[in-house]
Amino acid sequence: MILEGHEIKRDLREEVDVVIVGSGCGGATAAKHLAEGGLSVLILEQGGYYTAARGDFDQLSDNMLARIDGGRGLNTSTNGELALMYGNCVGGASVHYWADSWRLPEDRARIYEEKGVSGHEHEVLAPVFDEIEKDHNVHPADPIYRNRMNELFIEAGGRLGWHIEDVPQARRGCVASGHCYQGCSYDAKQSQLVTYVPAALKAGARLYADCEVTAIAREPGTGRASGVSARFLDRATGRPAGPKLEVKARAVVLAAGGYASPVIWMRSGLPNGSGEVGRNLFANPNPYLYALYDEEIYLWHNIPAAVGTSDFRLPRYENGRYVEGGYLLHPNQIQPEFLAVTLPGFGGAHAELVAQLPRLGSAVAWIDDEHGGEVTLREDGTPSYHYALQGDDVLKARDALKKQALLLFESGAREIFVPDSIGTRLQGPEEIAQLETLEIQNGAMLFAAPHPAGTLRMGDDPSRAVVASTHEAHEVPGLYVADPSVFPLPPSVDPSLTIMAFSVIAARNILSRLA
Repeated sequence: MILEGHEIKRDLREEVDVVIVGSGCGGATAAKHLAEGGLSVLILEQGGYYTAARGDFDQLSDNMLARIDGGRGLNTSTNGELALMYGNCVGGASVHYWADSWRLPEDRARIYEEKGVSGHEHEVLAPVFDEIEKDHNVHPADPIYRNRMNELFIEAGGRLGWHIEDVPQARRGCVASGHCYQGCSYDAKQSQLVTYVPAALKAGARLYADCEVTAIAREPGTGRASGVSARFLDRATGRPAGPKLEVKARAVVLAAGGYASPVIWMRSGLPNGSGEVGRNLFANPNPYLYALYDEEIYLWHNIPAAVGTSDFRLPRYENGRYVEGGYLLHPNQIQPEFLAVTLPGFGGAHAELVAQLPRLGSAVAWIDDEHGGEVTLREDGTPSYHYALQGDDVLKARDALKKQALLLFESGAREIFVPDSIGTRLQGPEEIAQLETLEIQNGAMLFAAPHPAGTLRMGDDPSRAVVASTHEAHEVPGLYVADPSVFPLPPSVDPSLTIMAFSVIAARNILSRLA
């Protein structure tokens, strides 16, 4: 059963075994396994409930930003460096993600172990990934899903000596509409909206949409999590609609995402003995370039990234100094509306570029950042996100831009446009060196930031971590965290499958306590 905010006319009280805050990859996965384990489960989702069957995914970027994106797609870091990308709907960010689906690399699982995480080793997660991949129909993208930008990426990457691989996709019956980021109008993308949320409901879980959690409650004396307080929102305005909700629960699962979970924690006044709450904000910043071709590219056709290269996923050092790498590199996909917004320039120069949209191509990278930012609360309780590229992360961004430029020129690009504040243009490979000194920090370029992590970091040492390896908070018994905020570092690939796998571990630990 799903109830939406407009259907709630009075204050409500609920008592369940487990209340889950958030319905994305973490919350939906935990809900499915807990409900199937026989527990009574209530899911609370701040965003709205949208479905393809009702025609809610109209493929118009302005409408869909307002419907499924957190902050209606407008939130940024305090310095304007990051565009904060996160979900705000039933199904969470999986409703607007690209469906790229990687397992946590074995080398990253080892790093997590070194940073104090146990019970999430490669061999433990392998059978969990098997199950998740089967449930979400994860498979390499077939050649028919390669748009022109993907073909150029393959051809140019091959000439440069890079290994180009098919990207694993969570899709079933894809019609190649090219509107993945706006939510799938055909229920082909295997988001939580069409997979684990329905599975959880089938097992007996219930869900309230348009329901914002305002505080996590604790038992007097013991400090144990005992439920949540929430309020229903008017979907059109995002403001309180009036009715409130009180939930008493034996366990609380916080799965609101890397940007939102630390905010709920801090607003609730929960303890922070380690000092790590809200710190270590990682975001996988996305540097990207545009290129003008003599042929038509149509970036918005077919699926976003059918192929890519992980040749540069691991950074390379010589004598302790950074040389290259530390990112994934892919063809980019951007719809015409976003292209127009993010292309450099103003007035006539900008209009000239917009007139050539069909002939524009693009490449994008996901930086595996190591220097985290911080989430804090203002006096009015609203969050601030402090982040600045620093250290080797700056070098990674520059190297990613140079590799993109190299590939774009190799693929036949006539000119490259840097989406920076001054509208830098490169006329040929001999000008790539300009990227070495180009201003890219503190808002000179706006990086998409789709993968928040680290803000409630996991580890078995309570002096250095917020959450134990059981996913239970060190200082708040009965409170579990099942989202990417527990990652000590980003997983170095799209985090969706890793979030789900970790949440299975969380659910198992909760079942061992409550069932």
